[in-house]
Amino acid sequence: MNNRAPYRVLAAATALLALGAAAGCSTGDSAGADPKRVDVVAAFYPLQFLSERIGGDAVRVTNLAKPGAEPHDLELNPSQVGQVSDAELIVYLKGFQPAVDDAVAQNGGDRAFDVTSVQPLLDASAGGHDHEGEEGHTEENGGKDPHVWLDPTRLAGIGDQLAQRLGTADPDHAADYTARAAALRAELTALDGEFKTGLATCQRREIVTSHAAFGYLADRYQLDQVGITGLSPDVEPSPQRLAHVIEEAKEHQATTIFFETLVSPKVAETIAGQVGAKTAVLDPIEGLAAGSNGDYLSVMRTNLQTLQTALSCS
Repeated sequence: MNNRAPYRVLAAATALLALGAAAGCSTGDSAGADPKRVDVVAAFYPLQFLSERIGGDAVRVTNLAKPGAEPHDLELNPSQVGQVSDAELIVYLKGFQPAVDDAVAQNGGDRAFDVTSVQPLLDASAGGHDHEGEEGHTEENGGKDPHVWLDPTRLAGIGDQLAQRLGTADPDHAADYTARAAALRAELTALDGEFKTGLATCQRREIVTSHAAFGYLADRYQLDQVGITGLSPDVEPSPQRLAHVIEEAKEHQATTIFFETLVSPKVAETIAGQVGAKTAVLDPIEGLAAGSNGDYLSVMRTNLQTLQTALSCS
């Protein structure tokens, strides 16, 4: 039995109560808290980044996932449920955060923009080794990988559609949204070019990661992902899984085992010790670390430098 089930039930009940409270105090209009700006709720950081860059000063963006928090298992408090209820546009990724899915299902209506409607998700094994049937590799999302934003070209496509949705909500600024989305697309295209060039010639192409978040990046840049765990970073790998990853890391002479900023590095450090490798951060950009001054573009470029070093790219 899923030991998180009681908490999910409690959270759902709390959410329903909060929805009732929000409906009771609603003014009945959709102008939002600031009538001069579109109130946008983003489910987690990459969607906040898109919303802010494309919306500019015509939007007010609220991120449901706080800096430094791992967003997969986000539970919404009553205030956050109220924010979803009152938002003029809700930007989320269906299947990634069950609590957000529940809140959207209850009160999202036609104000919800599911980014998977723009970019269908790849299978979790895409772009890396197929470990189907192994513990931790056939999980949530029906075995689909939600980390679509790690391919800059796919993120650009989502941005174009987000601009259209913002234009529908706020026709007076539709041309501005379209122009900002085009400008962001140019930046993301440039970033894609940097990755293609930077990873074109490397001694190794295998990346051993703490969880299987990098399928889109691997698929785009012809890398081979070996995930210690599956899609959820808090799943403990079985002894068999650990032994298999250690074997693969030795086989491919991996010099680096990657962990990420929002989860413990202990398992990565254990494997690194077994294979004589070092550890380094490869950031899936599910959220920024608390106090970070970076953004999606700067963190992606740091990831590129880290990969070039670890894979001995020329």
